[in-house]
This record gives sequence, C-alpha cells and structure tokens, in this order.
Amino acid sequence: MIVIGLTGSIGMGKSTTAGLFADEGVPVNDADKVVHDLYRNEAVKPISEVFPNTIVGGVVDRQLLSQNLAKNPANFKLLEEIVHPLVRDREKRFLDHHREQGTPVVVLDIPLLFETGGEVRMDKIVVVSCAPEIQRQRVLSRPRMTQDKFETILARQMPDAEKRARADYVIDTGQGIDSARAQVRSILNELSKQSGSANHA
Repeated sequence: MIVIGLTGSIGMGKSTTAGLFADEGVPVNDADKVVHDLYRNEAVKPISEVFPNTIVGGVVDRQLLSQNLAKNPANFKLLEEIVHPLVRDREKRFLDHHREQGTPVVVLDIPLLFETGGEVRMDKIVVVSCAPEIQRQRVLSRPRMTQDKFETILARQMPDAEKRARADYVIDTGQGIDSARAQVRSILNELSKQSGSANHA
C-alpha cells in the first residue's frame, strides 16, 4: 500500500485536492476532520483539564480555544501534546484497516505534515500550492479571518517554497479545478505504474 502525505499551507487548496483524490476512489484520512471529531469525543476530557473555559455543552468550543491560543501562543504546545497522540491513533486505525482491505493507495491529509515530522511516515509527499496573491485572496475571504490571524497561521507553517522543495509531487491549484484534477490523475497513474497495479481505484 502506498501512503501519500498530502499537505500545503493555508489557502492553497489542500481540502479541495483531498476531495479530488477521494473522487478517484482513494480513501482519505483528513487530520482536520479527525480533530473536529476528537473535540466532541476523546479530547474533551484532557482539554477541559488544561483549558477549562473552552468547553461548552460538553464539547470543545473551537472559537474559545482559538481566542485562548491567540492570547497565549505558548499554549499551542500544551494543546498539541494532548491532540497529536489521539490523531496518530486514529491515523493508525485508518492505515491498519486499509492494509487489511488490500487498498493500493491511501491519502493522509495533514496540514502540519513537515512541521510535526510526519513526512518520515509517508511513501510519497504531495504538496498543494498556488501563487501567494491567490492564497492571500482565498484566505482573507473566509469568515472571521483577519490579516493578523492570517499572519499568525503563516508563522506556524513552513514556507511554501521549502515545502515544494521537499515534495515528491506539487499540485498547482491556481489554474482551476480541472487542471488540479488532471494533476491528481497524473500522479495516481504514475504511482499505479510504479506499484505494478493497473488500477488505483
């Protein structure tokens, strides 16, 4: 089984690209979605002990948590120490399941792949990228996004140029969805040849 690590900075089109892999029949484990789910389940108790004011109605309120982290950036480390092991456990279950099923290719969609040293667990790395002006336009059009918040997020992420330099494949999402879909199909065709499998779906 080929494990693809899919990553890219904020606003680069990573979630859309993950959807394109899914459209081609490739199972995708989305780390952000896993975190959303953990904030309603396993992560609630440990987070409530460290960030008691962020729990509303028995779940982690992402807005309150975000405000806490903005005021106390050092708390990112505490949060990561709680959340990362839980995310890794979910990832392991996903991989074990698909190995048992004989799935030829899977995608792990991980925003902070390089920043957390996750690249060592991948067979191939796909970085999603676009021109900085397109990225900025996309991000600043999001609800409740501000220039300051954008800069804070960027500061925690490895520069795009460095990610691209470390990738096996780069998908440029600045040319529209059809172009991105063609790039995804090209990667899967190449991987299926490498693995000797005629079918990646």
